[in-house]
Amino acid sequence: MKLISTIFYSIIIVLTLSFCTSKEKITVDLLLLNTTIVDVQNDRLLENQFIAIKGDTIFSTGSMEELPEYDLKESIDLQGKYSMPGLWDNHVHFRGGTDLIGENQDLLGLFPKFGVTTVRDAGGNMTPAVMGWAKKINQKELVGPYIFTSGPKLDGPKPAWEGSVKIENQNDIEMALDSLQSINVDYVKIYDGSLSTENFYSIIEATEKRGMKVTGHMPMSADFQKAVSLGMDGSEHMYYIMKACSPKADSLTDLGLGYGMMENITDTYNKELANELFSELAQKEVYITPTLYIGKVLSQLADEDHSSDSLLNQIGEGIQKTYERRLEAAKRAKSSGSQMREKVSTLAKQMIRPMFDAGVPILAGSDCGPFNSFVYPGESLWGELFSLTEAGLSPAEALQTSMIYGPAFFGMQAQYGSLEKGKVADIIILKENPLEDIQHLRSLEEVILKGNMK
Repeated sequence: MKLISTIFYSIIIVLTLSFCTSKEKITVDLLLLNTTIVDVQNDRLLENQFIAIKGDTIFSTGSMEELPEYDLKESIDLQGKYSMPGLWDNHVHFRGGTDLIGENQDLLGLFPKFGVTTVRDAGGNMTPAVMGWAKKINQKELVGPYIFTSGPKLDGPKPAWEGSVKIENQNDIEMALDSLQSINVDYVKIYDGSLSTENFYSIIEATEKRGMKVTGHMPMSADFQKAVSLGMDGSEHMYYIMKACSPKADSLTDLGLGYGMMENITDTYNKELANELFSELAQKEVYITPTLYIGKVLSQLADEDHSSDSLLNQIGEGIQKTYERRLEAAKRAKSSGSQMREKVSTLAKQMIRPMFDAGVPILAGSDCGPFNSFVYPGESLWGELFSLTEAGLSPAEALQTSMIYGPAFFGMQAQYGSLEKGKVADIIILKENPLEDIQHLRSLEEVILKGNMK
C-alpha cells in the first residue's frame, strides 16, 4: 500500500512539473529594460525598471529584479534613461480653409518630434479633414499625435474666424449642438467674435444639460463667475479670469470697451478677489489654459526677427502667409503705444503660482497653428512648459499641466498620465532627468506612439 501511494504521488509531481515547463510564455511586442520611470504625479523617480508593451497598451511594469520571462518581438536596453508619458498640447489649431488642408496635415509629424503624443484641437474650419487624420493616426496609418477636437467654434452672427457656426438665438444653439454631437466632437469651443452675452450663457446651459464639455473665449461684456455657476468647464487664455479679479470690472464693462479695458484691468488687479475666485474655480474644477508662451511671442512680435527660426522652413508657404495678420496687428499696436500684451503677459505669469496652489487645474496649451505667427507645433509646447516654470511651478508641476490635467479634462485619467499597467503606451524617452530641470526635455531621444517606436 505504501509503494502504491509513493508511485501515485510521484506521478502527480511529474505531471505538475510537465505542466509548468510546458506553460506558454506571455508574448509582448516591446520590452524596455533598465529605465528610470518618471512619476510626474508624485514628483519622483523609479529606477531600474522595465516596461512591457503589448499592442498599444502597457502590459506591465516593475523592477528589473522581478522581470518575468516574456516571449519578445523586440527589446531595448535604455541603460538608465528616463521614460515618462507623452506630452499633451491642450490648445492647438488646424485651420486656413481647403487650400491649406495639406499644409496643416504636414504639421502633424512635428508634434512627436518634441514628444507631444496628444493634442486638443481648439477649433478651425477643416473638421472633416481633422477627424480623418485622427482616424488614420489611431489606426497607425499616419504619424501624428492623437487628436481630441471641438470641431467648429460657436460664435455670433459675424464670426471672427471662417468656418465658425453662427449663433443668434436658442434654436441656433440647439441645432449647433445637435450637429456637433452627430459628428462626435470631444467638447464644445465658444468664441467671442460677435457672440452676445445672452447666447454665451445659453450655450453653457445647453451643453450642461447635454453633458457636453465646454470651454473657450468669453464676450468681454459677460461675467466670468456667472459662466462658472452655469457649468462652464474651462476658459482659454487669461483675459477673462483677469477681468474677474478687478474691482473695476463692472464699471469698465459698462463702458463697452471690449479688450480695450485690459490695461485698466491689469492695473487694478486685486489679490484678495483673485484668491476668492481661485478657490471657487478649484472647487468646481474649472480648467484654465493660460497660453503664456504665445503671449510672450506676440508681445515681442514687432521687434523680433524670426527669419532664422530653425522650424520656419518646415512650415508651408500658405501657413507662413497667414502670419502677416498678427505681424501687422503688432506693428499697429507698437505705433499706437499700446502696452496691453506686455501687461497681460506679465500679470499672467504672476497669477500662475497662486492659481496652482489653490488647486485650479491648469492646462498647458501652445495655441500653435496657422495665423499664430512663429508658434511652431511641438516646440511651442516646450515653450509653454518652460514659461510655466519661469512663472514659479516646479518641473513636475509644469509637466502635470500637460500630461495629468490634459487627460483629466476629458475624464481619461485611467488611460493616461502615468506608465502603469493598462495605460496607453505613449512614452517619451529622455537622456536627462526632467524633474531636475524642465529644459531637459531637450534631451528627448525616442518617442513611442501607442506602442510603436517613432
